[in-house]
Amino acid sequence: MGGTKSYSGAVDGGVRRLLRVEGLVLFICAVALYWRAGGSWVMFAALILTPDLSFLAYAAGPRLGAAAYNAMHATIAPLLLGAGGAAIGQPLALMLALVWLAHIGFDRALGYGLKHAQGFGFTHLGRIGRSARGS
Repeated sequence: MGGTKSYSGAVDGGVRRLLRVEGLVLFICAVALYWRAGGSWVMFAALILTPDLSFLAYAAGPRLGAAAYNAMHATIAPLLLGAGGAAIGQPLALMLALVWLAHIGFDRALGYGLKHAQGFGFTHLGRIGRSARGS
């Protein structure tokens, strides 16, 4: 059809807004379930930023950095951890999963998406940081 359109690998418009609202709802639900389950707020505060330690992998390059970041910021692992914890009656696993999901939801609500190998600023929710300002 017509000319060639470049694809950035990022969503935009209404889809981007929907994914950010979805992140906010994930954050609210994870925090509410954590509260309802009687989780320790000291533990929550101590662990809420733990997934961001994956940033350290960017020291080995953007491809490895993106892979490590995405592994810690996709919902698959915390959902499996939470479901497994609930299934075997292990409340600590469930609490850790809820903190992890709250972190992911908060990041998504702020517009921090999963990373592309081009660099930290290239996400599925659009460009962030200096890479966004420079374009």
